[in-house]
Amino acid sequence: MSRIRNIGVRLLRGVSVVVLVGVVTIASASAQSTERNRRDFELGKSIEILSNIMREFEVGHVDNIEANELLTSAAAGMISATDPYSEYLPEEAMADFEMLTTGRYAGVGSLIRKKGDYILFAQPYKNSPSDEAGVKIGDKILAINGEDMKGRPVEDISSRLRGEPETAVEVVVERNYDSAIDTLNITRRRILIPSVGYAGYIRDGVAYIMHNDFIEGSYNEVRSALENIMATDTLRGIILDYRSNGGGVMQEAVDIASLFLPRGQRIVSLMGRDSSTLHHYVTEHAPLAADVPIVVLVNGSSASASEILAGALQDTDRAVVMGQRTYGKGLVQGTRHVGYNSFLKYTTAKYYIPSGRCIQSRNYKSGGATMVPDSLISEFRTAGGRKVYDGGGIVPDVKIEPEYVSRFAVTLYAMGFMEDWADEYMRKHHNETINVRTFSLTDEDYADFCRFVEERDVPYESETRRALVALEKAAKNDRYEESLDEAIEMLKQLVKDDKMSNMETYRDEIVEAITSDVILRHAYREGVMEHSAINDAMVDQAVELLLNREEYERILREQDLERH
Repeated sequence: MSRIRNIGVRLLRGVSVVVLVGVVTIASASAQSTERNRRDFELGKSIEILSNIMREFEVGHVDNIEANELLTSAAAGMISATDPYSEYLPEEAMADFEMLTTGRYAGVGSLIRKKGDYILFAQPYKNSPSDEAGVKIGDKILAINGEDMKGRPVEDISSRLRGEPETAVEVVVERNYDSAIDTLNITRRRILIPSVGYAGYIRDGVAYIMHNDFIEGSYNEVRSALENIMATDTLRGIILDYRSNGGGVMQEAVDIASLFLPRGQRIVSLMGRDSSTLHHYVTEHAPLAADVPIVVLVNGSSASASEILAGALQDTDRAVVMGQRTYGKGLVQGTRHVGYNSFLKYTTAKYYIPSGRCIQSRNYKSGGATMVPDSLISEFRTAGGRKVYDGGGIVPDVKIEPEYVSRFAVTLYAMGFMEDWADEYMRKHHNETINVRTFSLTDEDYADFCRFVEERDVPYESETRRALVALEKAAKNDRYEESLDEAIEMLKQLVKDDKMSNMETYRDEIVEAITSDVILRHAYREGVMEHSAINDAMVDQAVELLLNREEYERILREQDLERH
């Protein structure tokens, strides 16, 4: 009888639990409905107020203000309260947005730059209309379609060179090599900027692929490059270079991962505000190089889709990641049409790589940004059980300190001095052939460049010199100048950062930069990328690791990652 009573009590408890769950569900749905109604009311009220403000400004402000200007400013204000990746795209901005996502535009296919009163062709793309028309780097644009281009800004020249495919543009140029005047009729085409900068063997069966961005068609380019590599030699290892690759189309990263991972492998998951929006993306193609060892190169400017690919290969223990911690962009943007051929690009979700971690390193709220604190960083595991962490980009398996690039060398480049000297160099040497892998400036060439720079003003002051000036001022304010005066003067004598001293101090990186400019004039962008890969210290370390199979496998088998 006692047993029957206990069963009855359990049944009654079960019923009461079911009833209670039902009540909670109804209450929860009611609360959600009330919250949704409140949010809808607040949204409607805000829209009405915004509309009224715009109307008052457009009608009654003392100065005439166009409605579209008010809209653009209002949109910018709203977006500033979200994150730096969201933006309003009016109709006139869509052409540039399309080029960023597809890598295509219609034009003559060349970069341009300003020098004095004129614009020069700075880099005709290989096999582009400008290249086929015979344009060379340094050629000066004198006129376009009969109009004098002296004094015109870069933006004006760029818009004139672009246009509908299969339309012609007449360009009068002054040749850099011999100052001859030529009239070129160039037929515009759809220009595709290659996603793969260079692909080929470095040494000892190790291949190198430099991938610059994730645009539509990147997967096909990387696959084609890998197929060509595998057809010419026995492949012992692959270096995938994603340094300074800012990402792009996520699906391209998923497809590229399928070249190295089995079909059906989860690469990334997207989730918006709640789990109802969760969506998984898996590899759909059969792998092309399923067992070949891989090293992925990254740095602090590797972001978004490049982090998805590097993180997926790391989480599946398929590749060793080498370099510096990546940027940490784990936010996904989508576009929505908002009327009159305008679009809103805004953040809709976060992405999660195979271990389950999100690599977003910053929290955005009210337009501000804060780094994810250590207390909120969580531990995850790779497929083989190695420890990895979220909250801060992709931490490399092998950390390499970044190379220092002097501000002095950057200043010389920004002032156009390196390009100007390279133009002069090519007037004397344009008939010569070079080996892009081994070419470098001679001592005589560099001495000539030093004479070129000596005649020009270089607005540069080193950080050390600035610190000394600040120290001298602080010593004076604190009344230490008598006791520190001698020491400060001694330091000033030791810090030799005058222009010509800097030319010697930073000689190696200046020579390398000018060397790249000269190679560009002989062998296009591809030649520069090949030269860079062959002479890159981090690439050398990646090759050594790939050829040391024992150490490579040890890292993937047992080495945990650090938090930072």
